[in-house]
Amino acid sequence: MPDPRTTHHTEHTVTVAAPASRVHDLIVDVGRWPEIFPPTVHVEYVERGAMEEVIRIWATANGEVKSWTSRRQLDHDRFRVTFRQEVSQPPVAAMGGEWIVEALDDTRTRVRLLHDFRAVGDDPGHVEWIVRAIDRNSGAELDALRAAVERDGAPRGLTLTFEDTVEVPGGLKEVYAFVDEADRWPERLPHVAGTVLEEDVPGVQMLEMETLAPDGSTHTTRSVRICFPDERIVYKQLRTPALMTAHTGRWLFEEAADGARVTSVHTVVLNEEAVPAVLGPDATVADARAFVRNALSRNSTTTMEHAVAHARKARSH
Repeated sequence: MPDPRTTHHTEHTVTVAAPASRVHDLIVDVGRWPEIFPPTVHVEYVERGAMEEVIRIWATANGEVKSWTSRRQLDHDRFRVTFRQEVSQPPVAAMGGEWIVEALDDTRTRVRLLHDFRAVGDDPGHVEWIVRAIDRNSGAELDALRAAVERDGAPRGLTLTFEDTVEVPGGLKEVYAFVDEADRWPERLPHVAGTVLEEDVPGVQMLEMETLAPDGSTHTTRSVRICFPDERIVYKQLRTPALMTAHTGRWLFEEAADGARVTSVHTVVLNEEAVPAVLGPDATVADARAFVRNALSRNSTTTMEHAVAHARKARSH
């Protein structure tokens, strides 16, 4: 048993204007976490059952990208989700906790997010780092959970998911390499004015990109990308254009019986308050949906077409 003097506890709470069942459902649905929770970059299932599951999470903590595996127990009747990290990353030695969803009435819910943890070596500096990360991430997650649940209850069409696909006649590995090598995009893609790519941990990239719009203007985004060689690259923008509050995506590289293909998938949450400033005083959410889809699809399709052409050229030499 761990020494209880070295186990630290935190609690964060928020009140949400929504029924408890809807709040609980969103906490259970880890597939939506990257679009909802600012620190979460990517989540995937290792094991999945009705009452118990194992998930792997990539998330930012104090400006760093951390990854861990957690086992979750799902209590759908009591609206509780307990979690325990099976594989932690330093300076965390062990961590667990619980989501507790409490109905205040039919339309208001209190959410309590509990954490308990031990630090590597019980070092005070490690403890302080972990507490700072928990405080920052828990506050951001609870605020985002509240906004997402309340947004889901008001059907304004702020969330959209769409995809584009380009057929690959050959050289799928070369196509993957083109997308992976984002540091070379300024010389290879007409809509990319500049990039800074950092990859301190293999397969975990921090990408800052300056994108050129058709009207000649530019905007800068910053993304975390998790790379699964020759299979997929998932990403989340940490810095988004004004018209979005969240943007996640996937590049998928697939072999199929009828040939190979590369697909770009985007999920976007629109910033409704920014629509008039960006698109004009009379613009609507529908206008913003069309604008964002057209812009992102155009850039993604351009990237994929250039990747295929690059692969074809590479294989001909």
